[in-house]
Amino acid sequence: MEFDYSEDLKNRISDNILSVKKSIEDAEAVSGREKGSVTLIGVTKVFPVEYAEAAAMSGLTDLGENRVQELVPKVERFSSLGIDVNWHLIGTLQKNKVKYIIGKTHLIHSVNSVELAEEISKRSQSNNVTSRILLQANVSGEESKHGFAPHELKPAIDKIMDLPSVTICGLMTMAPIETYEGQAREVFARTRVIFEDLKDYTGLDSWNVLSMGMSQDYKSAILEGSTHVRIGTAIFGNRAEYKPL
Repeated sequence: MEFDYSEDLKNRISDNILSVKKSIEDAEAVSGREKGSVTLIGVTKVFPVEYAEAAAMSGLTDLGENRVQELVPKVERFSSLGIDVNWHLIGTLQKNKVKYIIGKTHLIHSVNSVELAEEISKRSQSNNVTSRILLQANVSGEESKHGFAPHELKPAIDKIMDLPSVTICGLMTMAPIETYEGQAREVFARTRVIFEDLKDYTGLDSWNVLSMGMSQDYKSAILEGSTHVRIGTAIFGNRAEYKPL
């Protein structure tokens, strides 16, 4: 089976990846962190599979999707081509769609309820796999965002830690669209404090992922301890302006 991407597309995406990686390295250096301590996830939401292929062929090893209906065919396409990447589900996951992604994800970032974790556990156990998950924390307090409020995290963790076939690896959060400079970084800083407190609380060796930061705010996120940044626009372009090839 042949690859779908064009050389022009690959060159453009490759250049963007290099630019983002350089910015990540700069932020790592400023914050006194080791080079390579931040994982870059290229988010191909809305964009077709050839964009994901071009990113993978440009050396990007982690790709993310917001929707199950976009993730599954891309995973299957990559499998048919023999391309090995880590797939991340970063968008809202409905319980009735869990069955479609079990065994296909490296990490599920958006677990926002105990009930969802229970469904992931049940489906994972029946498929003889262990699913790695993050708990989505709504630290900004915005009603439009999903996730656990900070005070809900410990009770939820107490229940989820007892579930079979699920490994909790940390937290994911989204910052608000800034109404003043530095607002996103404030949210990231609060999330880092919560993350460190919960690391001590859980005592889990697996608790080592803090997923926060997107194209508009990933540098601030890295300065506040993010381990995984979810980048779409800065790599693949403006989704609102995307026109099918």
